[in-house]
Amino acid sequence: MLTLLLIGLTILVSWQAFERPKLLERLILWPPAMAQKKQYDRLLTHGFVHADWQHLLFNMLTLFFFGRAIEPLFAQILGPLGFVAFYLSAVVVAILPTYLRHRHDPNYRSLGASGGVSAVLFASILLQPWMLIFIPVPVPAVLYGIGYIAYSFWMDRNGGDNVNHSAHLSGAIYGVLFMLLMEPRVAGVFLERLMSPSFG
Repeated sequence: MLTLLLIGLTILVSWQAFERPKLLERLILWPPAMAQKKQYDRLLTHGFVHADWQHLLFNMLTLFFFGRAIEPLFAQILGPLGFVAFYLSAVVVAILPTYLRHRHDPNYRSLGASGGVSAVLFASILLQPWMLIFIPVPVPAVLYGIGYIAYSFWMDRNGGDNVNHSAHLSGAIYGVLFMLLMEPRVAGVFLERLMSPSFG
């Protein structure tokens, strides 16, 4: 349920930002606004605006499928708002390395929920390493995760595609660490399931 609320809110804000460029400019991560106007809320609000409908759709579909899979565990351990706290904190934590790297660059901007979504995806992989991810052919989640990390790391160092791969990496790391700190037994579950492949 909370996953759907987050998706609905993100779609609403992104849609409004598509229609109102001034709103987009206020919510996007832009270092000078944070340094000069102390608008540190941009560390969070950038995760609710997107470049276009395709960008938004990809992030929200990923959040839909994997958020619903782990939301019950967060509710059980952290309470009814546990998943929301995890997701929102992931959006902020995932963007921090990028912000620190570009905090003196007036030309840098970043937007999108990818950092938070990456945290959700990798938290899910810990619980279900052999679930199939269709991209468009079915790939086991653990193999997808390895490829995702390798690709994001390489593109962060060498790419020029205007995608914030650093946030993907930071989000993935945060998702794994958050899960293990929240419930250390997840490590054992992951290893046990990793050694017993099941695609059912």
